[in-house]
Amino acid sequence: MINVITFVIMSFFLVILPGPDNVILTRNTLKEGSKGGLQTILGICLALLVHTFIAVVGLSAIIASSAYLFSIFKFVGAAYLIYLGIMAFLSVRKDKINMNTLNKDHKATNENLFRQGFLTDLLNPKVAVFFLTFLPQFVEPNINSFFPLLMLGLIYVGLTFLYSLFFILLIDQISGFMQKHSTQKIIQGVSGAVLVGFGLKLAFEKNPT
Repeated sequence: MINVITFVIMSFFLVILPGPDNVILTRNTLKEGSKGGLQTILGICLALLVHTFIAVVGLSAIIASSAYLFSIFKFVGAAYLIYLGIMAFLSVRKDKINMNTLNKDHKATNENLFRQGFLTDLLNPKVAVFFLTFLPQFVEPNINSFFPLLMLGLIYVGLTFLYSLFFILLIDQISGFMQKHSTQKIIQGVSGAVLVGFGLKLAFEKNPT
Protein backbone atom coordinates (compact mmCIF):
# COMPACT_ATOMS: atom_id res chain seq x y z
CA MET A 1 0.00 0.00 0.00
CA ILE A 2 1.18 3.52 -0.78
CA ASN A 3 2.20 5.62 2.20
CA VAL A 4 -0.85 6.35 4.34
CA ILE A 5 0.50 9.85 5.00
CA THR A 6 0.23 10.59 1.27
CA PHE A 7 -3.35 9.36 1.29
CA VAL A 8 -4.21 11.51 4.31
CA ILE A 9 -2.71 14.65 2.73
CA MET A 10 -4.50 14.14 -0.58
CA SER A 11 -7.75 13.27 1.16
CA PHE A 12 -7.60 16.40 3.30
CA PHE A 13 -7.45 18.65 0.25
CA LEU A 14 -10.34 16.73 -1.30
CA VAL A 15 -12.40 16.99 1.91
CA ILE A 16 -12.11 20.79 2.05
CA LEU A 17 -13.24 21.25 -1.56
CA PRO A 18 -16.66 22.93 -1.64
CA GLY A 19 -19.63 20.75 -2.58
CA PRO A 20 -23.32 20.23 -1.82
CA ASP A 21 -22.58 18.70 1.59
CA ASN A 22 -20.58 21.81 2.59
CA VAL A 23 -23.50 24.02 1.62
CA ILE A 24 -25.96 21.91 3.63
CA LEU A 25 -23.59 21.83 6.60
CA THR A 26 -23.09 25.60 6.57
CA ARG A 27 -26.78 26.37 6.23
CA ASN A 28 -27.90 23.95 8.95
CA THR A 29 -25.22 25.15 11.37
CA LEU A 30 -26.23 28.77 10.89
CA LYS A 31 -29.89 27.90 11.37
CA GLU A 32 -29.64 25.45 14.29
CA GLY A 33 -26.21 26.04 15.82
CA SER A 34 -23.43 23.51 16.42
CA LYS A 35 -25.89 20.77 17.45
CA GLY A 36 -27.68 21.09 14.14
CA GLY A 37 -24.34 21.02 12.34
CA LEU A 38 -23.32 17.89 14.23
CA GLN A 39 -26.55 16.15 13.19
CA THR A 40 -25.74 17.01 9.57
CA ILE A 41 -22.16 15.75 9.93
CA LEU A 42 -23.36 12.41 11.29
CA GLY A 43 -25.68 12.04 8.31
CA ILE A 44 -22.88 12.88 5.86
CA CYS A 45 -20.45 10.47 7.50
CA LEU A 46 -22.99 7.65 7.54
CA ALA A 47 -23.52 8.15 3.80
CA LEU A 48 -19.74 8.07 3.27
CA LEU A 49 -19.59 4.79 5.20
CA VAL A 50 -22.25 3.38 2.87
CA HIS A 51 -20.24 4.53 -0.16
CA THR A 52 -17.12 2.97 1.35
CA PHE A 53 -18.89 -0.36 1.79
CA ILE A 54 -20.26 -0.21 -1.75
CA ALA A 55 -16.79 0.51 -3.15
CA VAL A 56 -15.23 -2.30 -1.14
CA VAL A 57 -17.71 -4.93 -2.30
CA GLY A 58 -17.56 -3.66 -5.87
CA LEU A 59 -21.15 -2.53 -6.33
CA SER A 60 -20.12 1.01 -7.20
CA ALA A 61 -18.28 -0.49 -10.19
CA ILE A 62 -21.65 -1.67 -11.47
CA ILE A 63 -23.15 1.80 -10.96
CA ALA A 64 -20.22 3.47 -12.71
CA SER A 65 -20.32 1.05 -15.65
CA SER A 66 -24.10 1.14 -16.10
CA ALA A 67 -25.34 4.33 -17.74
CA TYR A 68 -28.89 3.45 -16.69
CA LEU A 69 -28.11 3.01 -12.98
CA PHE A 70 -25.82 6.04 -12.94
CA SER A 71 -28.56 8.16 -14.52
CA ILE A 72 -31.09 7.02 -11.91
CA PHE A 73 -28.80 8.03 -9.04
CA LYS A 74 -27.84 11.23 -10.84
CA PHE A 75 -31.37 12.49 -11.42
CA VAL A 76 -32.66 11.46 -7.99
CA GLY A 77 -29.71 13.21 -6.34
CA ALA A 78 -30.13 16.29 -8.55
CA ALA A 79 -33.86 16.45 -7.77
CA TYR A 80 -33.14 16.27 -4.03
CA LEU A 81 -30.59 19.10 -4.17
CA ILE A 82 -32.98 21.27 -6.19
CA TYR A 83 -35.74 20.48 -3.68
CA LEU A 84 -33.51 21.62 -0.78
CA GLY A 85 -32.64 24.77 -2.72
CA ILE A 86 -36.29 25.59 -3.34
CA MET A 87 -37.07 25.01 0.35
CA ALA A 88 -34.29 27.48 1.22
CA PHE A 89 -35.80 30.04 -1.16
CA LEU A 90 -39.24 29.58 0.38
CA SER A 91 -37.87 30.01 3.91
CA VAL A 92 -36.64 33.49 2.96
CA ARG A 93 -40.27 34.59 2.73
CA LYS A 94 -41.15 33.34 6.21
CA ASP A 95 -41.10 35.52 9.31
CA LYS A 96 -39.02 34.72 12.38
CA ILE A 97 -39.76 31.27 13.76
CA ASN A 98 -41.79 31.15 16.96
CA MET A 99 -39.42 29.94 19.67
CA ASN A 100 -42.07 27.79 21.37
CA THR A 101 -42.69 25.96 18.10
CA LEU A 102 -38.94 25.63 17.54
CA ASN A 103 -38.39 24.04 20.95
CA LYS A 104 -41.38 21.73 20.52
CA ASP A 105 -40.15 20.46 17.16
CA HIS A 106 -36.43 20.37 18.06
CA LYS A 107 -36.18 16.58 17.94
CA ALA A 108 -37.92 16.38 14.58
CA THR A 109 -35.66 19.16 13.27
CA ASN A 110 -32.52 17.27 14.31
CA GLU A 111 -33.78 14.14 12.57
CA ASN A 112 -34.48 16.20 9.46
CA LEU A 113 -30.96 17.70 9.49
CA PHE A 114 -29.44 14.23 9.83
CA ARG A 115 -31.54 13.03 6.90
CA GLN A 116 -30.51 16.02 4.77
CA GLY A 117 -26.82 15.33 5.31
CA PHE A 118 -27.27 11.61 4.69
CA LEU A 119 -29.32 11.89 1.49
CA THR A 120 -27.24 14.73 0.01
CA ASP A 121 -24.14 12.51 0.05
CA LEU A 122 -25.82 9.15 -0.55
CA LEU A 123 -27.72 10.26 -3.66
CA ASN A 124 -24.67 11.78 -5.33
CA PRO A 125 -23.31 9.20 -7.80
CA LYS A 126 -20.12 11.24 -8.19
CA VAL A 127 -19.24 10.28 -4.60
CA ALA A 128 -19.61 6.58 -5.48
CA VAL A 129 -17.44 7.03 -8.57
CA PHE A 130 -14.91 8.98 -6.50
CA PHE A 131 -14.53 6.16 -3.97
CA LEU A 132 -14.26 3.63 -6.78
CA THR A 133 -11.50 5.49 -8.62
CA PHE A 134 -9.60 7.17 -5.76
CA LEU A 135 -9.20 4.47 -3.12
CA PRO A 136 -7.72 1.74 -5.38
CA GLN A 137 -4.82 4.03 -6.31
CA PHE A 138 -3.43 3.49 -2.81
CA VAL A 139 -3.67 -0.31 -2.81
CA GLU A 140 -1.07 -2.55 -4.40
CA PRO A 141 -2.36 -4.77 -7.22
CA ASN A 142 -2.63 -8.55 -6.97
CA ILE A 143 -3.49 -8.55 -3.27
CA ASN A 144 -6.68 -9.01 -1.29
CA SER A 145 -7.84 -5.39 -1.27
CA PHE A 146 -10.90 -5.71 0.98
CA PHE A 147 -9.32 -4.64 4.27
CA PRO A 148 -6.91 -2.03 2.79
CA LEU A 149 -9.80 -0.36 0.93
CA LEU A 150 -11.95 -0.51 4.05
CA MET A 151 -9.21 1.10 6.13
CA LEU A 152 -8.70 3.90 3.60
CA GLY A 153 -12.43 4.54 3.45
CA LEU A 154 -12.62 4.77 7.23
CA ILE A 155 -9.68 7.18 7.28
CA TYR A 156 -11.44 9.39 4.73
CA VAL A 157 -14.65 9.36 6.77
CA GLY A 158 -12.67 10.23 9.90
CA LEU A 159 -10.99 13.18 8.16
CA THR A 160 -14.36 14.39 6.92
CA PHE A 161 -15.79 14.23 10.43
CA LEU A 162 -12.87 16.08 12.05
CA TYR A 163 -12.73 18.82 9.42
CA SER A 164 -16.52 19.26 9.46
CA LEU A 165 -16.50 19.44 13.27
CA PHE A 166 -13.85 22.16 13.19
CA PHE A 167 -15.86 23.92 10.47
CA ILE A 168 -19.12 24.05 12.43
CA LEU A 169 -17.37 25.15 15.63
CA LEU A 170 -15.77 28.00 13.68
CA ILE A 171 -19.13 29.01 12.21
CA ASP A 172 -20.77 28.80 15.62
CA GLN A 173 -18.26 31.32 16.99
CA ILE A 174 -19.55 33.98 14.59
CA SER A 175 -23.17 32.90 14.86
CA GLY A 176 -24.17 36.10 16.70
CA PHE A 177 -23.85 38.11 13.51
CA MET A 178 -24.95 35.24 11.30
CA GLN A 179 -28.17 34.67 13.26
CA LYS A 180 -29.52 38.15 12.54
CA HIS A 181 -32.80 37.93 10.65
CA SER A 182 -31.55 39.98 7.71
CA THR A 183 -28.36 37.91 7.51
CA GLN A 184 -30.37 34.69 7.66
CA LYS A 185 -32.49 35.78 4.70
CA ILE A 186 -29.34 36.40 2.66
CA ILE A 187 -27.85 33.06 3.73
CA GLN A 188 -31.01 31.16 2.82
CA GLY A 189 -31.21 32.88 -0.56
CA VAL A 190 -27.55 32.27 -1.41
CA SER A 191 -27.55 28.66 -0.18
CA GLY A 192 -30.78 28.02 -2.10
CA ALA A 193 -29.21 29.33 -5.31
CA VAL A 194 -26.04 27.28 -4.76
CA LEU A 195 -27.98 24.07 -4.03
CA VAL A 196 -30.15 24.50 -7.11
CA GLY A 197 -26.97 25.18 -9.10
CA PHE A 198 -25.33 21.99 -7.79
CA GLY A 199 -28.51 20.07 -8.58
CA LEU A 200 -28.62 21.32 -12.18
CA LYS A 201 -24.89 20.66 -12.59
CA LEU A 202 -25.37 17.09 -11.36
CA ALA A 203 -28.39 16.58 -13.64
CA PHE A 204 -26.36 17.49 -16.70
CA GLU A 205 -23.26 15.59 -15.59
CA LYS A 206 -22.08 13.15 -18.25
CA ASN A 207 -21.99 9.46 -17.38
CA PRO A 208 -18.48 8.14 -16.63
CA THR A 209 -18.76 5.59 -19.45
